[in-house]
Amino acid sequence: MAAIVVPTIWLLLVLTGFCIARFVYQVPVPIERFIPFPMAVVPTAFGLWNILYVKLHSHWHHPVGLHGMALPLFLGPIGFVVAAATGMARVVNGGLVYFDLVRVPYWYLPIGPFVALAVYYLIWKYLVGYCNRVLDLPS
Repeated sequence: MAAIVVPTIWLLLVLTGFCIARFVYQVPVPIERFIPFPMAVVPTAFGLWNILYVKLHSHWHHPVGLHGMALPLFLGPIGFVVAAATGMARVVNGGLVYFDLVRVPYWYLPIGPFVALAVYYLIWKYLVGYCNRVLDLPS
């Protein structure tokens, strides 16, 4: 439960931003197509990943940041497949297009996994580690 707190709070903030952008400023972002995957999968994955960390910690002592850094290796491909299957991401000349709003050039794609690994390492080291310490879990 400690790890579920971090993505749940973050997703509530992101959803609030999307709602304000869409309904107040009339930005054509289809949240109903975007938000189900992160709202359903990410907190659950964080929780299950933290359960795995607590279980493994009794046999193999490794830092929580390194453990969390491995999670985007599973979530990234799953998220990309869901985005492509639902039509949120599509390939055009010279890059990927998300929501018909954001265009990502191909040469950015090799950088993405390293950024995700760094962000997840920091989230797990500081935020999830703090939540684990509050609940007296290994951190």
